[in-house]
Amino acid sequence: MVAKPLAKPRVAALVGPYTAGKTSLLEALLFAAGAIPRKGSVAAGTSLGDNQAEARSRQMTIEPNIASFVYLGESWSVIDCPGSVELAQDAMAALMVADIAVVVAEPDPTRAVTLAPLLHFLDARRIPHLLFVNKMDKSNLLMRDLLAALQTVSARPLVLREVPIRDGEQVLGHVDLVSQRAYRWRENTPSDLIAMPESLRPREAEARQGLLETIADFDDALLEQLLEDRIPPAEEIYAQLTRDLQQDLIVPVFFGSAEHGNGVQRLLKALRHEAPEPAQTAARLRLDATAGFSASVFKTLHQPHTGKLSLCRIWSGSLAENAPLNGRRIAGLLRPMGSEMQKLALAEPGMVAAIAKLDEANTGDLIGSDGRPAPQPDWPAAPAPVLALALAPADRKDEVKLTAALHKLLEEDRALSLEHGGAYGQLLLKGQGEIHLKLAVERLQLRFNVSVRTTAPLCAYRETIRHGAPYHARFKRQSGGHGQFADVKLHIDPQPRGAGYVFHNRVVGGAIPKNYIPAVDEGIREALQRGPLGFPVVDVAVSLLDGQSHAVDSSDQAFRTAGGMAMHEGLPNCGPVLLEPIQAVCFAVPNGFTAKVHAIVSSRRGHILGMAAREGWPGWDIIDCHMPEAEMAGLATELRSATLGVGGFEAHFDHLQELSGRLADRVVEDRRRALAA
Repeated sequence: MVAKPLAKPRVAALVGPYTAGKTSLLEALLFAAGAIPRKGSVAAGTSLGDNQAEARSRQMTIEPNIASFVYLGESWSVIDCPGSVELAQDAMAALMVADIAVVVAEPDPTRAVTLAPLLHFLDARRIPHLLFVNKMDKSNLLMRDLLAALQTVSARPLVLREVPIRDGEQVLGHVDLVSQRAYRWRENTPSDLIAMPESLRPREAEARQGLLETIADFDDALLEQLLEDRIPPAEEIYAQLTRDLQQDLIVPVFFGSAEHGNGVQRLLKALRHEAPEPAQTAARLRLDATAGFSASVFKTLHQPHTGKLSLCRIWSGSLAENAPLNGRRIAGLLRPMGSEMQKLALAEPGMVAAIAKLDEANTGDLIGSDGRPAPQPDWPAAPAPVLALALAPADRKDEVKLTAALHKLLEEDRALSLEHGGAYGQLLLKGQGEIHLKLAVERLQLRFNVSVRTTAPLCAYRETIRHGAPYHARFKRQSGGHGQFADVKLHIDPQPRGAGYVFHNRVVGGAIPKNYIPAVDEGIREALQRGPLGFPVVDVAVSLLDGQSHAVDSSDQAFRTAGGMAMHEGLPNCGPVLLEPIQAVCFAVPNGFTAKVHAIVSSRRGHILGMAAREGWPGWDIIDCHMPEAEMAGLATELRSATLGVGGFEAHFDHLQELSGRLADRVVEDRRRALAA
């Protein structure tokens, strides 16, 4: 008998909403596989994952936790992904390199919608995935009700693989719908095989028939057997379930309790027998896993002692410690195990490994046989930011240090972005929400030893004028030697909204020498940086009509000063008016929350422009509106609170709009106080 070759290491990603219990499930999987001597606790801060101080203080996963184990002779790496919607970029990256995703759900039909964005991503990328309903020890719901709710957010048919054994409202075990064997759960140990309760046989038969009818849609031979009332052998059913899962045609559903280890052994066996091999995953990603060395970088870290680490999934070839890569020897080869990085002598296909100091490699890159990184096709793009913080070093001497730290931070997290300048020369760090940005600021302190001051970004108010006016300005100063002299006559006029600043030279007869004309224009531009209300002035046309010069005392500087004087003194006579920036905002929400979005927009002085069904997202709406930039603060938090965390939006500057009345008076007064401080 020929021995079966050992399977290559496989990777499973644990994904799901915050509080679903993914980190507890990781602990349970490791304990069941014998990889750790005892289970840790998230609440007690003793779990293998969530080892960072920031994670423990929040009791939530903030970065992918990776652990490896051997189960029944096969190697696995499990990536516990952040569940917060603000940290979804890391989860998507981990899913790209995983052979299978375990979607951890809560036993609450009203929260099924929280899985919608995740399941849509998995369905769109054709990533094989199964559902594990956690915390069943704390629920008395009917699985059929939960399944019906979950099916509304899944494009693939859900296939219940087991039914619960109950004693009143308590779930004591399960019946496998393929083998038709019943198991009684035991605390953190393998379940006991028991006789199926007679009272459960009708429900088991009904659920089993539903399973067979679903998978028969993908197999004509099985459909023929069902039509002839023949019972297919269990081996055929298992084989069909495996094929359908690996082709992302169905979503098997299991359940249990990670806290008590219930259903975890069953989950491990399902992964072992049914998850795709690494070669199938490489084919899904359209990668050639047969020629030379190849690996995908799915996470970048900067560690205090090891420097830059590129977390990679190896697809083909192998990489030995100290081997050359891209013309230089690699600085280190490690294998992540929770908070530890264990030395690794050889990275082989299927494994997850951390390669030290691949300076040229970025998250989303594919490292080819020549060792050179290149962007990987179809890698998830970074989401548009929804919130910004203005940053400044707590100590001005740390400006260079802050720049270097921010560069590393952006390498680690593609969902962060940086904008230099902003409305008033601010340094803006942009991200996916309050938690996301607070974590970034904490990392600057804890990992890179840079303290920063943070403030809300200033709104980019502008001002313009309602009507035109002429103005005559003379700058004359006499001191020892050459003096300063310039005389200008100009006319200030309003421009259409969005037309910007225009300068017209209408001087005739050489009243102002041509070489001084650009200086007048320059002085006007400088004066427009702060108008009578305290804000930059836009949409103004200035015509230089006449003036005088002096053969000795005139200079570029004198005419620059005269041009500025004319504007500073003339603009107050032109009916200055405040303009506020208006954002074009596009919301995407399940249609059950559309009315709440309308209320949010109205409460923030917004204006609904239109609404349409979201393409490719059944049951979702797209709502377009205009909203003042000043009202955008906290919008992401309010929207997520109103939509169970699944609502999102994108926004960009659209136009400037006149603001008057008490709101305008308050803005101008606040600006005057800020300038006087």
